[in-house]
Amino acid sequence: MISLNNPNKALKVVAKNIQALRLNKGLTQQGLSDRSGVTLSTLRKFEQKGTISLESFFKLTSTLGCLDKLIEATQPEDKPFLSIEEVSNQKEYKTPKRGWRK
Repeated sequence: MISLNNPNKALKVVAKNIQALRLNKGLTQQGLSDRSGVTLSTLRKFEQKGTISLESFFKLTSTLGCLDKLIEATQPEDKPFLSIEEVSNQKEYKTPKRGWRK
């Protein structure tokens, strides 16, 4: 799958999506800040520039009701079997605990 997004563009799109969720719920920045525990200045910076800590981002998404979708979106996909040999050898396959070395 080819993506036309890059990390900087994605940050801004996600920030705008969170802002739209906030507005759809009728919350002001101050209201979301109070409910989530994220400081108002952090929320404003996020909505303007897209920069935020992961912890604060999770607090916002939890308050807006989309944290479960975020967690689901990051679940690894099951690898489909390509052959009957892979099915029969499934017991031998171990899930990697770390990435490949270069």
